[in-house]
Amino acid sequence: MRLLEKIDQDIKKAMLAKEKERLEALRAVKNALLVQRTDKGGTAEIKPEVEIMLLKRLVKQRKEAAEMYVDQGRKDLADVEINQAGVIEEYLPEQLSEKEIEKQVKKVILETGASDMKDMGKVMGRASKEMAGKADNKLVSEVVKRLLS
Repeated sequence: MRLLEKIDQDIKKAMLAKEKERLEALRAVKNALLVQRTDKGGTAEIKPEVEIMLLKRLVKQRKEAAEMYVDQGRKDLADVEINQAGVIEEYLPEQLSEKEIEKQVKKVILETGASDMKDMGKVMGRASKEMAGKADNKLVSEVVKRLLS
């Protein structure tokens, strides 16, 4: 089932259950998907990797907004943003643990023949492709740096 169809079903469930914050988050996801779809010229299907990038961006936006609200002393608004980020994260694939990321990065290092920090770009490019949507690139970068140092 495509993500947009799943979101539509979950919007209906949230409406019936009167879950206001969940509904808001789901509508934001649907809106972002529809905007992405129309940017491609009408009814074009959105590739799964693009959907994942879009969801990650929405989660990141919510978390950044929550941080700003906390800095401004508005914990009530920060909680709303955190809850919405949690709802959106439910649609992301399960994230790899740091050990699993390390295992993948070691494999990439062996395959590319990387030996020091000069090869970081080569390793990051390959590792990012292999773990797209399954791992946070910031964490992947930290693991690559640690293993190449």
